[in-house]
Amino acid sequence: MKWTRGNRSGNLEDRRGQSAGLGGGGMRIPGGRGGMGLGGIVIVLAIAYFTGQNPLTLLDALGGGGAQPPMDASLDVATGAPVEETSAEAERADFMSFVLDDAQNTWTRILPGYREAKLVLFRDAVSSGCGDAQAAMGPFYCPADEKVYVDLGFFDELSRRFGAPGDFAQAYVLAHEIGHHVQNLTGTERKLREAQRANPERENALSVRMELQADCYAGVWAHSTEQRELLERGDLEEGLGAASAVGDDRIQEMSGSGVHPESFTHGSAAERSEWFRRGYQSGDAEACDTFAS
Repeated sequence: MKWTRGNRSGNLEDRRGQSAGLGGGGMRIPGGRGGMGLGGIVIVLAIAYFTGQNPLTLLDALGGGGAQPPMDASLDVATGAPVEETSAEAERADFMSFVLDDAQNTWTRILPGYREAKLVLFRDAVSSGCGDAQAAMGPFYCPADEKVYVDLGFFDELSRRFGAPGDFAQAYVLAHEIGHHVQNLTGTERKLREAQRANPERENALSVRMELQADCYAGVWAHSTEQRELLERGDLEEGLGAASAVGDDRIQEMSGSGVHPESFTHGSAAERSEWFRRGYQSGDAEACDTFAS
């Protein structure tokens, strides 16, 4: 995908400098530092607290890590502390920032009164308006605070474990979450929750409809990028591949527990890629009424 590097969105909240420490998640040392037990890390943190030194510097000095990739510096929005990131992480954060602004500019044109969401970058675990969350949950949107939460490490899993590499696969994920924000603004999210409470037996089926609509909305944005000649060869296939890779049936197959359609909450691989394609081909949000289909 063609995109502009080096600019961070005003709607980006970088919380990667905060310790996870939620639900037993523990602390992750940026850059993959390891080889030191929990007790050693606690001692280093205590020394850093009383001396004012950077604990990462102390870890390196004490042999906490070997040769590391070059690090760039960002700032944690909540603490103002530097966020250490590899050059690859910095580029990925820039890309997410570009997609965020581009997708929201698109929805501003499509949806009257569109209100921009925030994107929160975190590591391992995070506190949101919807409660504490672990990175293992994957990217998610919280309607309570109108923010999308992403651990950039998820995209390594998307590529290696789910077999969906490429920058436009990553773009699809964020565009899908922005699709949930659109549902929140239009009242679809509220109506769906009410319907689920009224019809508990249809809770999963209704959830699938909502997720497929967010996939279609992601396709609507992808259509706009194609119209503006931002797509490159293979981008559409990357987006379709990502939508398919996170289908409920694919995930259940990977778990080895068999495929159980009655338990689907996001839709099958075929359904997810099909609705993403519908949005892409039409470029029309009106074509994304998954509840009527």
